[in-house]
Amino acid sequence: MRLTPVQIDTIKSTAQAVLGEGAQVTLFGSRVDDDKKGGDIDLLMESAIPVRNKPLVIGKIYAQLIRQLGDRKIDILVKDPASAPVPVFDIARQTGVRL
Repeated sequence: MRLTPVQIDTIKSTAQAVLGEGAQVTLFGSRVDDDKKGGDIDLLMESAIPVRNKPLVIGKIYAQLIRQLGDRKIDILVKDPASAPVPVFDIARQTGVRL
């Protein structure tokens, strides 16, 4: 996994600050592979409570992460109990690493 401990703590604390204490974060995509270089940070954030305005919440998480981690490409997916089942959620869980 190509994230530092500080980056992991920042991502987890941001998710919990915005989505609540029970938020779970999974890193997936190229950053999971230690042999690759570069790449964006792909995150699946799961909340046990409903998220009313997902685009707004994603924007809030993104802005906080950019401020703390620096300007970089970050893709964020948010799944809550009302989310429709989509294959990317399953792929993220199957190939990713829980932070």
